[in-house]
Amino acid sequence: MRLIHMLRRRSTCRQLTQQLNIDMRARLKRAFLWLLLLTGLHTLAMVVFESMGGGDALWLTLTTMTTVGYGDLSAATPLGRVATVLLLYVAGITLLAQLASDYIDYRLKRKESMIKGRWRWQMNDHVLIINSPANNAAVYFDRLVQQLRATRELHDTPVQILTEAFPDGLPDHLREQGVVHHHGEPSDPQALAAVTPESARVIIVLASDEYSRVSDSITLDVLIQLRDLCGESLPYTVAECVHEDSRRRLALAGASTSLRPIRAYPEMLVRSLVAPGAEKILENLFTHHDDHAMRYSVSLEDAVWSDVTCRLMVAGMGTLMAYVGEDGEIVCHPAHDHRFNATALILMVREEFVPSTADIKACLEEG
Repeated sequence: MRLIHMLRRRSTCRQLTQQLNIDMRARLKRAFLWLLLLTGLHTLAMVVFESMGGGDALWLTLTTMTTVGYGDLSAATPLGRVATVLLLYVAGITLLAQLASDYIDYRLKRKESMIKGRWRWQMNDHVLIINSPANNAAVYFDRLVQQLRATRELHDTPVQILTEAFPDGLPDHLREQGVVHHHGEPSDPQALAAVTPESARVIIVLASDEYSRVSDSITLDVLIQLRDLCGESLPYTVAECVHEDSRRRLALAGASTSLRPIRAYPEMLVRSLVAPGAEKILENLFTHHDDHAMRYSVSLEDAVWSDVTCRLMVAGMGTLMAYVGEDGEIVCHPAHDHRFNATALILMVREEFVPSTADIKACLEEG
């Protein structure tokens, strides 16, 4: 019952918002047409009753209606004055004030709709983020957007979020960065259509709960709907995958790549956008499967980075990633001709062959 009530409430809210926009536009259109009619009637009255030319009659009508009143022209005949009082003073000025009031009201409601995520943004070439983390969504989005802005390829790309997390509007620090959002359920077909995924540059589908396998089912549903909306033109799409077994299904549903949800490092998502495939390398660094980093206590003096790297790689020991200096500082991927003293080496090794410290020492001593 609670689910049915929630769905009805969402449907009612959407219908009320659409009806409000339709009613407001209809009111503005109707008032504007009446205003045109009164302007035409008064202009005609000035031509008939005051024997004015068309230009002077229109000038008198406009200056009177807007209460400017230059005084260069005025109605002199009784019928002309009666027409001015009835058509302009009583009806025209009142209608003009009402039109201005309705327009201001419409602008305020439009702004409120934009802030609260009820506005349908017509965006192109944007980063579309679907769903939000279950916890600390504002903090996560702030870090993610900062990473996007710090990336040369995406620093000026508009960002839109489809989420239910901010019913009263995005936090100020996100809006100040130019982020907009649409308030809706990620798997709602109308909400997905409203964020124009077919026009997005890239799409990110976040897991609603990074610890729940059910999140993969929601992500799968979203991907299927995105594929239906976009067809063959589905943009590059990154989907978070909670369970390893779900990766293949997400790929079949249209995900360009998938990665584990790691909330502390939104940088991984950004890397997957600007350097597809980099997410695989980064994921391996966090696990003990496939390729992973190992530290070996090996002392070196006045070594050249390229020489040590090539010697280890040719011997199948792994890929040198960093070294630990004599002061304990870890130096990552220096220049090829960098000379260094080390107390330990950090290598990316293969799961099927993990060399021992003795293997590493023997390989380097052979050189």
